Amino acid sequence: MSTDYRTDETSDEQIRAGVIGVGSMGENHARIYAELPRVELAGVTDHDDGIARRVADKYETEPLDLETLCERCDVLTVAVPTRAHYEMVSTCLEADVNVLVEKPIAETVEQGQQLAEQAREAGLVLQVGHIERFNPAVQTVEELIDDLDVIGIEAERLGPPIDRTTSDNVIHDLMVHDVDVVGSILDDTPHSVTAMGTENGQYATATIEYDDVVATVTASRVTQKKVRKLTVTARECLVEVDYLEQSVLIHRDSYPEYLTDDGQSRYRHESVVERPRVDTGEPLRNELESFVEAVRTGSEPEVTAEDGIHALETAQLIDRLAMGPPDETDDEPPRETEVEA
Repeated sequence: MSTDYRTDETSDEQIRAGVIGVGSMGENHARIYAELPRVELAGVTDHDDGIARRVADKYETEPLDLETLCERCDVLTVAVPTRAHYEMVSTCLEADVNVLVEKPIAETVEQGQQLAEQAREAGLVLQVGHIERFNPAVQTVEELIDDLDVIGIEAERLGPPIDRTTSDNVIHDLMVHDVDVVGSILDDTPHSVTAMGTENGQYATATIEYDDVVATVTASRVTQKKVRKLTVTARECLVEVDYLEQSVLIHRDSYPEYLTDDGQSRYRHESVVERPRVDTGEPLRNELESFVEAVRTGSEPEVTAEDGIHALETAQLIDRLAMGPPDETDDEPPRETEVEA
């Protein structure tokens, strides 16, 4: 379904931006809005007045209540806990403000669908903050993917216990990033999922089947090393992506051989490794620039509400399969389900 996004006086004028929720992520949104050309950081708000004042002072803007912030802004970032996404986004859309909401789009698929419909009827941009879409390394892979016959994808998003409080388990907090990236790279939705989890929701892995492609995604908050990697196996090559290094390696023409040297035989495996140019940069800046440009030009956002709904739907399915009812035993096989088209 297409959406006619409204264009108005903001197309040639300074866009007024604000942030709802200025914790660690929201503060970074405020910082970037304050730095973007033709964008004015018009204000911030937070349930903690002290945090709002500190961030407002730091970026030379004002701490405002929600109603005033909506009145003053053309665009708003919603960076509050997931449980408040629906109410906050709906309030912003009712106030005729374009919204970028941090992932996931809402607590439930139904809420996400209602927000998408509300934005569509109002002709407003509703973008979902799946930031890895704007990682330069991922963007490089998306440019390559049409020329590859992809067989499988593996994604790892691992790390030690976090030092912040979150109500989201590892699937909704971490794995959903890779669920979205894989769906975007393949431009497809899954038709079956197998998943398992352990460590009270702190470690989970899922196998997601698409047409002729199998993806395995793993997320962890109990791994004593930070890993953010994506591997694409194609008939022509192997592509390795490091999100943290923003690097891409392409392995081609791999072949084994045995060599004889002074009567000694040894095994060697060689391949051609390509390093495509990656224009590195801050993914969040790229994301907000894309959002503002969509509002300014009245174009569809890079990550639509529908994209966010698809990622949430798959993440919720993985959550149900991986965590399961509390009385299930560890020796039971992985749980699998078909995804309705």
